[in-house]
Amino acid sequence: MKRRTVLGTTALAVAAASLATTQLTGSASAAHAGPAVAAHAAPAVTTRHTPQPAGQFKVVARFDGAMPTGVTVSSHGRTFVSFPRLGDKVPFTVAEIRDGKAVPYPDAEVNRQDPADLAGHFQSAQSVVVDAKDRLWVLDTGSPQFAGSSYGGPKLVAIDLHTNKIVRKILFPTSVVPGDSYINDVRFDLRRGADGLAFITDAGGKNGIITVDLATGHSWRRLAGDPSTIPDKNFVSILDGKPLPNEFGSDGIALSPDGKRLYYSPLSSRRLASVSLDALANPRATDAQVAATVRNLGSKPQADGLESDTKGRLYGGDEEHNSIWRRNMDGTYRTIAKNDRLHWVDTLSVASDGHLYAIANQFDRQALFHNGKDLRQKPYLLVRLSIDAGPVTLR
Repeated sequence: MKRRTVLGTTALAVAAASLATTQLTGSASAAHAGPAVAAHAAPAVTTRHTPQPAGQFKVVARFDGAMPTGVTVSSHGRTFVSFPRLGDKVPFTVAEIRDGKAVPYPDAEVNRQDPADLAGHFQSAQSVVVDAKDRLWVLDTGSPQFAGSSYGGPKLVAIDLHTNKIVRKILFPTSVVPGDSYINDVRFDLRRGADGLAFITDAGGKNGIITVDLATGHSWRRLAGDPSTIPDKNFVSILDGKPLPNEFGSDGIALSPDGKRLYYSPLSSRRLASVSLDALANPRATDAQVAATVRNLGSKPQADGLESDTKGRLYGGDEEHNSIWRRNMDGTYRTIAKNDRLHWVDTLSVASDGHLYAIANQFDRQALFHNGKDLRQKPYLLVRLSIDAGPVTLR
């Protein structure tokens, strides 16, 4: 995966600052978070569940161990989190939050990193998503520390939440997920094919979007190197008031509630695009045919993850302004939460309880971006906001 450290180029910093200073309109407020818990070797977490009015966020969990990235909530209220192996001590890369603690899921053995058995263990899970059939899907990058992957490492794994057993494992051929890829996030349309399709963004390598037939395991890549999936040239984030050049491609991903469009965005950009799901779902469609269905939806804040709800609204984090935004159906944006503790909103997930869940993990403050100095300040947070809508479930 390509990445650049801070360059401090004056021209780039000025150009980026001119874009980064504009914040979205709208109200935002936050509930008091209380004190953090003590650090632990495992990904420690404390939880609270208190309903909050719309427009406020509630801290659901605090993490004092490894840095989380992904979050998802089942229809029965079970919460799952992923901890990719990016430099922290990560005893397990997929966890369920039980009684205020992060517990390896589905068990400790499958979470044990094992370079000798890449396919049999989770190497570095970036995302976890519960689908419309209440199966937990784990997206394993197979690339700890962004160091590259080998066949068997990158995979999509389904766990039956009734039995807590792995029921499906799809390995990606290197022709679809080469060693420099970094598969990032996934969404599902279970109406298509015998058991549905998955759509995955690739933030590394040649970028693009990967489609997976869940029944056969067949996968194919489209939009590789397309202008809509690659980082903006000379992109510079303004984070903590300083320029941070970086090169991450297609990252955030979300579905329209009618199942016609897939929204996505490169992380190293301030733009949004969508593409036809019919085109992506057709394994015989050429790159040019898929690219012809791409729509440029204009500018948005720099965001990591994306999410959508049943009302057709999109959500994302504004990494440069420590906030969460909503894009309405008419294309207007509104800030729905803002607080310094919302530093680098990573994954977002709409749950059936009518809340938007989000991880704030200070991703940009990792040592790999600051010449080996870790600037993160624990705890990392899992928050939720009431949004009066449910998740998009295409079934």
